[in-house]
Amino acid sequence: MRNSTAITCAFLDIGGVLLTDGWDHLARKRAARHFKLEWAEMEERHHLTFEVFEEGKITLDEYLRLVVFHQKRLFTRTQFQRYMFAQSKAFPAMIELIAQIKLNMGLKVVIVSNEARELNAYRVGKFNLNQLADCFISSCFVHIRKPDPDMFRVALDIAQVRPGQAVFIDNTPMFVQVAERLGIQGILHLDYKSTRSRLSNLGLNAE
Repeated sequence: MRNSTAITCAFLDIGGVLLTDGWDHLARKRAARHFKLEWAEMEERHHLTFEVFEEGKITLDEYLRLVVFHQKRLFTRTQFQRYMFAQSKAFPAMIELIAQIKLNMGLKVVIVSNEARELNAYRVGKFNLNQLADCFISSCFVHIRKPDPDMFRVALDIAQVRPGQAVFIDNTPMFVQVAERLGIQGILHLDYKSTRSRLSNLGLNAE
């Protein structure tokens, strides 16, 4: 069935929408506790490096060297990376919702996400997001991050849709506001039920 509404494309965040956040402050705090790291120092070093990390300008190995392994540790980088990746969990209902709408309505699905390259690759592969999305506008690929408006301009160009044809779903209010200022329909994701209702109001139904 073809989508009879103006919306032909969905831009989706990953963390907080389809999956848990990959490496947010809660995950970092858990890691600091698990590996007995000084939380305040680790967090300070993270904030000095995370933008270039998410923009794909340094590798995961370089990030860990700067944030964790700037001194000798009793654990390995492999152990830390395994723990880091294990923080990612799926929201199956949201993934299934988008998959069903895509199938039923002929919706184009584009991931628009701030994620570092290695973490992004792990999450896409682990949760089969490449079967859901038509393409990925990840910060590590395009070297810019939300809330930069160019992130959405790149997504529109690659998806070949006009702003009014796209809906953007994210759990960060500022990012939704930036998209809306460009003429993209925004949905602030709070939970499965409310997002499903908002999509239905736009004529995007899973059934």
